[in-house]
Amino acid sequence: MGIGLRVPPARSRGQPLGRPAVTIIIGLSIVERRKQTQRGPVDFPRSHSAPVAERECKPRISAARSTPASPSSAVSGSRTTPCQTFTAWCNSHLRKAGTQIENIEDDFRNGLKLMLLLEVISGERLPRPDKGKMRFHKIANVNKALDFIASKGVKLVSIGAEGEEIVDRNLKMTAGDDLDASSFKTSAKEGLLLWCQRKTAPYRNVNVQNFHTSWKDGLALCALIHRHRPDLIDYAKLRKDDPIGNLNTAFEVAEKYLDIPKMLDAEDIVNTPKPDEKAIMTYVSCFYHAFAGAEQAETAANRICKVLAVNQENEKLMEEYEKLASELLEWIRRTIPWLENRVGEPSMSAMQRKLEDFRDYRRLHKPPRVQEKCQLEINFNTLQTKLRLSHRPAFMPSEGKLVSDIANAWRGLEQVEKGYEDWLLSEIRRLQRLQHLAEKFRQKASLHEAWTRGKEEMLSQRDYDSASLQEVRALLRRHEAFESDLAAHQDRVEHIAALAQELNELDYHEAASVNSRCQAICDQWDNLGTLTQKRRDALERMEKLLETIDQLQLEFARRAAPFNNWLDGAVEDLQDVWLVHSVEETQSLLTAHDQFKATLPEADRERGAIMGIQGEIQKICQTYGLRPCSTNPYITLSPQDINTKWDMVRKLVPSRDQTLQEELARQQVNERLRRQFAAQANAIGPWIQAKVEEVGRLAAGLAGSLEEQMAGLRQQEQNIINYKTNIDRLEGDHQLLQESLVFDNKHTVYSMEHIRVGWEQLLTSIARTINEVENQVLTRDAKGLSQEQLNEFRASFNHFDRKRNGMMEPDDFRACLISMGYDLGEVEFARIMTMVDPNAAGVVTFQAFIDFMTRETAETDTAEQVVASFKILAGDKNYITPEELRRELPAEQAEYCIRRMVPYKGSGAPAGALDYVAFSSALYGESDL
Repeated sequence: MGIGLRVPPARSRGQPLGRPAVTIIIGLSIVERRKQTQRGPVDFPRSHSAPVAERECKPRISAARSTPASPSSAVSGSRTTPCQTFTAWCNSHLRKAGTQIENIEDDFRNGLKLMLLLEVISGERLPRPDKGKMRFHKIANVNKALDFIASKGVKLVSIGAEGEEIVDRNLKMTAGDDLDASSFKTSAKEGLLLWCQRKTAPYRNVNVQNFHTSWKDGLALCALIHRHRPDLIDYAKLRKDDPIGNLNTAFEVAEKYLDIPKMLDAEDIVNTPKPDEKAIMTYVSCFYHAFAGAEQAETAANRICKVLAVNQENEKLMEEYEKLASELLEWIRRTIPWLENRVGEPSMSAMQRKLEDFRDYRRLHKPPRVQEKCQLEINFNTLQTKLRLSHRPAFMPSEGKLVSDIANAWRGLEQVEKGYEDWLLSEIRRLQRLQHLAEKFRQKASLHEAWTRGKEEMLSQRDYDSASLQEVRALLRRHEAFESDLAAHQDRVEHIAALAQELNELDYHEAASVNSRCQAICDQWDNLGTLTQKRRDALERMEKLLETIDQLQLEFARRAAPFNNWLDGAVEDLQDVWLVHSVEETQSLLTAHDQFKATLPEADRERGAIMGIQGEIQKICQTYGLRPCSTNPYITLSPQDINTKWDMVRKLVPSRDQTLQEELARQQVNERLRRQFAAQANAIGPWIQAKVEEVGRLAAGLAGSLEEQMAGLRQQEQNIINYKTNIDRLEGDHQLLQESLVFDNKHTVYSMEHIRVGWEQLLTSIARTINEVENQVLTRDAKGLSQEQLNEFRASFNHFDRKRNGMMEPDDFRACLISMGYDLGEVEFARIMTMVDPNAAGVVTFQAFIDFMTRETAETDTAEQVVASFKILAGDKNYITPEELRRELPAEQAEYCIRRMVPYKGSGAPAGALDYVAFSSALYGESDL
């Protein structure tokens, strides 16, 4: 009667005996096959699969394939038979119990050693065996062993009379017909073959395709040993033409260092065309079990390495954020005092240097910081996304380094910056006004000082004492003319004092010298008034004595004095400086100058009349033989003086014309600059606004796949970058305007500051939108979301985004959840809000919304999985030693764990033991380590 078994497709943890049980049953079939071989030629079925043996095998067996043989050859024992493979495998386990078997048929008959073998294999206690030697005692012991095998999920068939065939040595089993375990055999053989192929793939001259000819040269066995223990074999020194040496090397190393007995004969393997497949599988399976523990440790180490790599990367990102935030805040801290400095400079050149420094700050120093600020926000969002995806706690920067803190500091910087620019422009205008007033003061003071030079000496002299009546009358009339001139200069003195007062009020840096000069002029003016009054009194006293006055000279003096004043005023006006800011103001000056030129013919006639009076005087002197009068007693002004001033006026008129025309040309250039700047600004300003709105619409309603959206956004970003040349051109025009001291522009409402702010907002908006899509890609890949799911989430989010600003308020978020089927109470909604709005900002972003919608279904590493992995490395201990970490993990991550793990506080641990449970919990934010 035959024997068979059925193996379930999967074995639970409570069934560790499945494969050894199959091995035992197949071994019994080998015994029966040997008996058949002794009775006559019997071939082993080709479909039979070798048993999966355990790690240790003791006796040596032949690897020659069992072929039909005569009884004489079987009995002669020139080669070991396949049943010895099973005998050797059984002895490799029985020797742990201090015993062995010689013959399966005889030694398993009483069931005692069969039960002992099962206890060694399973590690469990079987029922107490019967001690008697009667046949029914043996049958009872064998049945206990068979029942134990069946209890582990192995179905035995074709064993009759409750194990009587084993007791009576009457086994009739075939592994091909009665063994209902084809799926197990196939999976075991293929699995072992696949394991061998994967382990030996990197080695030269090794190509494992089967369990017979692929192992004849011994290189495959040496490759298996070298792959797991490279310190035992120098594979580079092995030769393919020395198969016996290779096989013996593998057998000796396996027996000496791996505790795998030498079960095969090298010469049998080499000299047999096709070595026995079952014997090779049995021996190779010992290597599989010998290295299984290393495989498990490697898997556990890989999991820990993965978790630690994620944690180290996150810590690096946190350190980079802290460093970048500190540098940016430090730069803002250093820059604000410089911008808050409102100490003005005394000269225009010094203020121009300050303005140039401010331009350098705007062009060279600030733009990189703007980029750093934008990159800081992007890095922060990316880090928070990675932390959420790896189920780590959210990153909370150091105090004062939140993104909001940096944004507040940046706003403060921009406010101070705007105030500094306004102050600079105001200060330049003030200095410009001061320069104009100071030049005007110096000019008028010089003219007045030139006029008063010698007047005190003239008024103090007593020339009338020895003068005739005519001379006295002349002196009196001349003095009256001087008084008229003096009264005419009263307005000029008052104007000079007014200019000095205005310079003092505007805090002119040379106000002391101005005040000193003005005071000297005022004191001199008072003295002139006193001296004039004294001289007049004296002349009036002498007038009664002197009656002759030359009427003609008097007439000359009366007409020449006002004409001279007019000339002085004309010279002063023609030499006067001006300050204009527009073409219209310049045109007004040109109109006034044209009006002045229209009065020149009348002035020329007046000059001719005055010169006629002087001619009459000379004619009278010549007619009556009088002593020629070289001077006019009534006036110090000579005809030559009038002609000289007249010539000066005629020369100054064309010069004034040229100066005004040059100023008109300059103002026209400034007007062209204004219009040129306005034309560009009026085009760039709306373009930036349109792009900002377009990016906002893209952020609120992105369509297509995330890759398509990213490509579109990248294209938009490139278009914006390409548009930067227009901004640079506008900056150049703005600089030309400022260098020309043009600070107003009526042709546009856009200032350069507006354009800069809009441009920075556009760059920040496109960068944030790209970062949001990148985070969505990370979320999609990590959470396994489809594009349809993302589109559905976006549609729901946009529907409840009332303000269309990319964020939902709590009430809108509650309505969105209710629309999606959530039944929310106040407590549950508050819990959800702490998840989607951990910073209590009062809004829910789209990224937080996606994280919430996918949080429940994501497959991620957990703290429990990491603890289980460490437990494997620690050999099921509740602690782990530094030596075990250094042995199982890469050097960098092993040292990382040793630094971070706290000492183990439990009992029974050696010195230096570490607590891996607390460390694993800390990785996921479940402890305070």
